Amino acid sequence: MGLLTALLSGLLFGIGLMVSGMANPAKVLGFLDIAGRWDPSLAFVMLGAIAVASIAFRFSKRRKKSLLGLPVQIPAGTTVTRRLVLGSAIFGVGWGLAGFCPGPALVTLGAGFPKAWGFVVAMLAGMAIFELVERVKLRRQPT
Repeated sequence: MGLLTALLSGLLFGIGLMVSGMANPAKVLGFLDIAGRWDPSLAFVMLGAIAVASIAFRFSKRRKKSLLGLPVQIPAGTTVTRRLVLGSAIFGVGWGLAGFCPGPALVTLGAGFPKAWGFVVAMLAGMAIFELVERVKLRRQPT
């Protein structure tokens, strides 16, 4: 049941990204170009997503288990670290240069847009490099 729920949730999310324009790099770059021909339409998509997520988080905080009977896990961290800021900056620069972020890139790849391949390959390479760096850092820590 959990796998089916994940599949349906992913499909719904992907359809939402396509319908809203979040998976269209030209639309995203138009939204990010506030000094040029700014297209504010994605701001409404983001505000709608924030509203829905806020309601869902508020509802889930009152429950101990999800609708599928699994424990509700809400991140408790509130500390802004250098690592968080740096990661956010890298994410933002990548989004601004390519017009893709991970979710929409995978959606457009699945929808058959060949331009997404370059982004997805670079994203996977970045993830692999990060994993290697983390492993090296763990090995260097004194035990």
